[in-house]
Amino acid sequence: MTSQAQAASPLPGVRGLVFLGFPLHPAGQPSDERGKHLIDVQIPMLFLEGTHDQLANLQLVETLCQKLGSRATLKLLQDADHSFHVPARTGRKDSEIRAELLDDLGDWIG
Repeated sequence: MTSQAQAASPLPGVRGLVFLGFPLHPAGQPSDERGKHLIDVQIPMLFLEGTHDQLANLQLVETLCQKLGSRATLKLLQDADHSFHVPARTGRKDSEIRAELLDDLGDWIG
């Protein structure tokens, strides 16, 4: 992963990292082990996470971002899973989630 390389040694020209559904742990096995290297990343990071992502327990992601401090920005996409799909019962469409994701990304880059 680029984040592991960035943690080991700053990559030339890289000014920020964006994670679209950071896979913090295997499904059904909550852990923060996969995110520990991010403490060594010294550039801004954007985490775009679905609130129903089975690979990123929401409490663990929030705690990780708090530890990273001002380097981390967390944007939550309501009802979305790891692939940013939302169930029909929510009344939302995947295209709405994608538009929200792109707006958040554009705002962060700007």
